Amino acid sequence: MDKLQTNFLAIAQGISLLFYPHVEVVIHDLQTGQIAAIFNNFSKRREGDESLIEEAGNLAEMPDLFPLYFKTNWDGRSIKSISITLRDPQGKPTHLLCINLDLSKWEEIHRVILEMIQPLNKGEKPDFLFKDDWREKINCYVNEFLRKEGLALKGLTKDKKRELIRALHQEGAFQAKHAASYIAEVLEMSRATIYNYLKD
Repeated sequence: MDKLQTNFLAIAQGISLLFYPHVEVVIHDLQTGQIAAIFNNFSKRREGDESLIEEAGNLAEMPDLFPLYFKTNWDGRSIKSISITLRDPQGKPTHLLCINLDLSKWEEIHRVILEMIQPLNKGEKPDFLFKDDWREKINCYVNEFLRKEGLALKGLTKDKKRELIRALHQEGAFQAKHAASYIAEVLEMSRATIYNYLKD
Protein backbone atom coordinates (compact mmCIF):
# COMPACT_ATOMS: atom_id res chain seq x y z
CA MET A 1 0.00 0.00 0.00
CA ASP A 2 1.49 3.35 -1.00
CA LYS A 3 1.94 6.33 1.27
CA LEU A 4 -1.19 8.11 0.01
CA GLN A 5 -3.40 5.14 0.78
CA THR A 6 -1.80 4.83 4.22
CA ASN A 7 -2.81 8.44 4.89
CA PHE A 8 -6.37 7.61 3.86
CA LEU A 9 -6.45 4.78 6.41
CA ALA A 10 -5.10 7.01 9.18
CA ILE A 11 -7.72 9.68 8.47
CA ALA A 12 -10.54 7.13 8.42
CA GLN A 13 -9.40 5.50 11.64
CA GLY A 14 -8.99 8.88 13.34
CA ILE A 15 -12.55 9.92 12.48
CA SER A 16 -13.95 6.63 13.75
CA LEU A 17 -12.03 6.94 17.04
CA LEU A 18 -13.09 10.54 17.60
CA PHE A 19 -16.79 9.79 17.17
CA TYR A 20 -16.79 6.22 18.55
CA PRO A 21 -19.17 4.43 18.86
CA HIS A 22 -21.55 6.50 16.74
CA VAL A 23 -19.63 6.62 13.45
CA GLU A 24 -18.56 3.93 11.03
CA VAL A 25 -15.98 4.86 8.39
CA VAL A 26 -15.55 2.88 5.19
CA ILE A 27 -12.99 3.21 2.40
CA HIS A 28 -14.06 1.83 -0.97
CA ASP A 29 -11.46 1.01 -3.63
CA LEU A 30 -12.80 2.41 -6.91
CA GLN A 31 -10.43 0.26 -8.95
CA THR A 32 -11.45 -3.10 -7.50
CA GLY A 33 -15.00 -2.21 -6.48
CA GLN A 34 -14.36 -3.64 -3.03
CA ILE A 35 -14.21 -2.40 0.54
CA ALA A 36 -10.59 -1.60 1.26
CA ALA A 37 -11.02 -0.81 4.97
CA ILE A 38 -13.77 -0.41 7.55
CA PHE A 39 -13.53 1.06 11.05
CA ASN A 40 -16.02 0.72 13.91
CA ASN A 41 -17.99 -1.72 11.82
CA PHE A 42 -21.69 -1.73 12.64
CA SER A 43 -23.01 -2.54 9.16
CA LYS A 44 -21.80 -6.18 9.17
CA ARG A 45 -19.61 -5.68 6.12
CA ARG A 46 -16.02 -6.87 5.78
CA GLU A 47 -12.86 -5.83 3.99
CA GLY A 48 -12.92 -7.41 0.56
CA ASP A 49 -16.72 -7.35 0.27
CA GLU A 50 -18.15 -5.82 -2.86
CA SER A 51 -18.78 -2.11 -2.43
CA LEU A 52 -22.11 -2.38 -4.26
CA ILE A 53 -21.62 1.15 -5.48
CA GLU A 54 -23.32 1.92 -8.76
CA GLU A 55 -20.81 2.20 -11.57
CA ALA A 56 -19.62 5.78 -11.67
CA GLY A 57 -18.86 5.91 -15.39
CA ASN A 58 -16.21 8.56 -15.91
CA LEU A 59 -14.38 8.62 -12.57
CA ALA A 60 -12.82 11.97 -13.40
CA GLU A 61 -16.26 13.58 -13.18
CA MET A 62 -16.93 12.39 -9.64
CA PRO A 63 -17.57 15.29 -7.23
CA ASP A 64 -15.17 15.84 -4.36
CA LEU A 65 -18.09 15.77 -1.93
CA PHE A 66 -21.40 14.00 -2.42
CA PRO A 67 -24.62 15.41 -0.89
CA LEU A 68 -25.75 14.06 2.48
CA TYR A 69 -27.93 10.99 2.23
CA PHE A 70 -29.81 8.66 4.57
CA LYS A 71 -30.04 4.89 4.67
CA THR A 72 -31.23 2.11 6.96
CA ASN A 73 -28.88 -0.28 8.76
CA TRP A 74 -29.50 -4.03 8.95
CA ASP A 75 -31.00 -3.65 12.44
CA GLY A 76 -33.32 -0.83 11.45
CA ARG A 77 -31.19 2.01 12.74
CA SER A 78 -31.28 5.24 10.73
CA ILE A 79 -27.92 6.23 9.25
CA LYS A 80 -26.88 9.65 8.02
CA SER A 81 -23.99 9.46 5.57
CA ILE A 82 -21.55 11.53 3.57
CA SER A 83 -19.12 10.37 0.88
CA ILE A 84 -15.87 12.01 -0.15
CA THR A 85 -13.84 11.26 -3.26
CA LEU A 86 -10.17 10.59 -2.56
CA ARG A 87 -7.72 11.27 -5.38
CA ASP A 88 -4.12 10.50 -6.26
CA PRO A 89 -1.55 13.29 -6.85
CA GLN A 90 -2.69 13.50 -10.47
CA GLY A 91 -6.28 14.12 -9.43
CA LYS A 92 -7.59 10.72 -10.44
CA PRO A 93 -10.27 9.29 -8.10
CA THR A 94 -8.96 6.15 -6.43
CA HIS A 95 -11.09 5.66 -3.32
CA LEU A 96 -14.35 6.73 -1.74
CA LEU A 97 -14.40 7.66 1.94
CA CYS A 98 -17.85 7.10 3.47
CA ILE A 99 -18.70 8.35 6.95
CA ASN A 100 -21.85 6.80 8.44
CA LEU A 101 -23.43 8.39 11.51
CA ASP A 102 -25.78 6.24 13.61
CA LEU A 103 -28.78 8.46 14.42
CA SER A 104 -30.52 6.02 16.77
CA LYS A 105 -29.16 7.55 20.01
CA TRP A 106 -30.07 11.07 18.89
CA GLU A 107 -33.54 9.89 17.90
CA GLU A 108 -33.93 8.31 21.34
CA ILE A 109 -32.81 11.52 23.07
CA HIS A 110 -35.24 13.48 20.91
CA ARG A 111 -38.07 11.13 21.83
CA VAL A 112 -37.28 11.38 25.57
CA ILE A 113 -37.16 15.19 25.41
CA LEU A 114 -40.51 15.29 23.63
CA GLU A 115 -42.01 13.00 26.26
CA MET A 116 -40.72 15.29 28.99
CA ILE A 117 -41.99 18.56 27.50
CA GLN A 118 -45.28 17.28 26.10
CA PRO A 119 -47.51 16.22 29.01
CA LEU A 120 -49.97 13.40 28.44
CA ASN A 121 -52.82 15.56 29.67
CA LYS A 122 -52.83 18.91 27.89
CA GLY A 123 -55.99 20.10 29.61
CA GLU A 124 -56.51 23.10 31.82
CA LYS A 125 -54.53 23.47 35.02
CA PRO A 126 -56.49 22.21 38.05
CA ASP A 127 -58.28 25.09 39.77
CA PHE A 128 -57.52 23.59 43.16
CA LEU A 129 -53.81 24.26 42.59
CA PHE A 130 -53.74 27.34 40.39
CA LYS A 131 -56.91 29.36 40.93
CA ASP A 132 -55.27 31.73 43.43
CA ASP A 133 -51.67 31.36 42.31
CA TRP A 134 -50.93 34.99 41.47
CA ARG A 135 -47.22 34.20 40.99
CA GLU A 136 -48.09 31.78 38.19
CA LYS A 137 -50.34 34.41 36.58
CA ILE A 138 -47.58 37.03 36.76
CA ASN A 139 -45.05 34.58 35.32
CA CYS A 140 -47.34 33.78 32.40
CA TYR A 141 -48.04 37.43 31.67
CA VAL A 142 -44.37 38.41 31.82
CA ASN A 143 -43.36 35.57 29.52
CA GLU A 144 -46.14 36.40 27.07
CA PHE A 145 -44.98 40.03 27.06
CA LEU A 146 -41.39 38.95 26.36
CA ARG A 147 -42.52 36.60 23.60
CA LYS A 148 -44.53 39.30 21.83
CA GLU A 149 -41.67 41.80 22.13
CA GLY A 150 -39.04 39.26 21.09
CA LEU A 151 -36.98 40.07 24.16
CA ALA A 152 -35.26 38.27 27.00
CA LEU A 153 -35.83 39.19 30.64
CA LYS A 154 -32.18 40.18 31.07
CA GLY A 155 -32.37 42.38 27.98
CA LEU A 156 -35.27 44.59 29.08
CA THR A 157 -34.49 48.28 28.87
CA LYS A 158 -35.69 50.82 31.41
CA ASP A 159 -38.51 51.89 29.09
CA LYS A 160 -39.60 48.31 28.43
CA LYS A 161 -39.63 47.56 32.16
CA ARG A 162 -41.82 50.63 32.70
CA GLU A 163 -44.15 49.42 29.94
CA LEU A 164 -44.32 45.93 31.43
CA ILE A 165 -45.00 47.20 34.95
CA ARG A 166 -47.84 49.42 33.74
CA ALA A 167 -49.31 46.52 31.78
CA LEU A 168 -49.13 44.29 34.86
CA HIS A 169 -50.88 46.99 36.88
CA GLN A 170 -53.69 47.20 34.32
CA GLU A 171 -54.08 43.43 34.58
CA GLY A 172 -54.53 43.73 38.34
CA ALA A 173 -51.25 41.99 39.13
CA PHE A 174 -50.53 44.27 42.09
CA GLN A 175 -53.72 43.39 43.97
CA ALA A 176 -52.07 40.48 45.77
CA LYS A 177 -50.43 41.40 49.06
CA HIS A 178 -46.81 40.62 48.14
CA ALA A 179 -47.07 41.00 44.36
CA ALA A 180 -44.99 44.19 44.23
CA SER A 181 -42.10 42.51 46.04
CA TYR A 182 -42.31 39.49 43.76
CA ILE A 183 -42.38 41.58 40.56
CA ALA A 184 -39.46 43.63 41.84
CA GLU A 185 -37.49 40.44 42.42
CA VAL A 186 -38.34 39.05 38.98
CA LEU A 187 -37.35 42.28 37.22
CA GLU A 188 -34.37 42.85 39.52
CA MET A 189 -35.62 46.25 40.60
CA SER A 190 -36.51 47.93 43.87
CA ARG A 191 -40.12 48.28 44.97
CA ALA A 192 -39.58 52.04 45.13
CA THR A 193 -38.62 52.15 41.46
CA ILE A 194 -41.71 50.16 40.54
CA TYR A 195 -43.99 52.54 42.43
CA ASN A 196 -42.26 55.54 40.81
CA TYR A 197 -42.96 54.01 37.37
CA LEU A 198 -46.61 53.63 38.30
CA LYS A 199 -46.83 57.27 39.46
CA ASP A 200 -45.38 58.66 36.21
